Amino acid sequence: MNHDDQVLDDPVGRSLRGRHARFARRLGRAAAYLPEAATFSAVSADPDAAEWADLAGLIGPGELADMFSCPATPPPDWEPVFSLEGRQMIWPGTARSDGSPAETETETETETETETETGAGVVELGAESVAEMLDLVARTRPGPFWPRTHELGTYLGIRDNGRLVAMAGERLRPPGWTEISAVCTASEARGRGHAARLVGALVARIVARGERPFLHVAEANTGAIALYERLGFTTRKQVTFRGFRIP
Repeated sequence: MNHDDQVLDDPVGRSLRGRHARFARRLGRAAAYLPEAATFSAVSADPDAAEWADLAGLIGPGELADMFSCPATPPPDWEPVFSLEGRQMIWPGTARSDGSPAETETETETETETETETGAGVVELGAESVAEMLDLVARTRPGPFWPRTHELGTYLGIRDNGRLVAMAGERLRPPGWTEISAVCTASEARGRGHAARLVGALVARIVARGERPFLHVAEANTGAIALYERLGFTTRKQVTFRGFRIP
């Protein structure tokens, strides 16, 4: 299995060419996720005019090209829509003999197709929970999340009196790695360690299957960065998330 961290320089493209190929749409060398799963687009490391034209044709005029952390410069008539400074963080730890991460006190869970209790109040979220997941994302704004985003990997949640109050899941899947994403907690449930519990549970699952976790976080979100560092993540590199309007 490949743990080469160079694949993390193009996490969207490497995911779309690999384990997320079934979520990909393509035109020429350009690729993008199906819009109901993710908004991210990918081009090669040094795209020429023809490749940008392919991406424009793939996504469509007037639509948003979400370039994620791709540093390539699009044509000058592509209107900048957003630019957000962030960082990419990776898990450098190893697994204990029971498959759980050495730095956190979590348990290894068994994946199931439907929502089930997995320990420490954590449940696996299935298709029947999408409406609740979308509602929680709308209230907490952890980042892009769409009706089929949950299909990209395993999503875990914590409930309080039956109501979903926290969740986190797996998103990009470049070779040898799995991204932890959509880490969010409802305002009324913060301060209870839910985010740490969910991230720890996901780390345990990812490490147990022989992969390494990574994640992305906005530079301004200092609280989240501090949490991830306490859990054992380290910064691999600074990134800029960018989106452009196609003319």
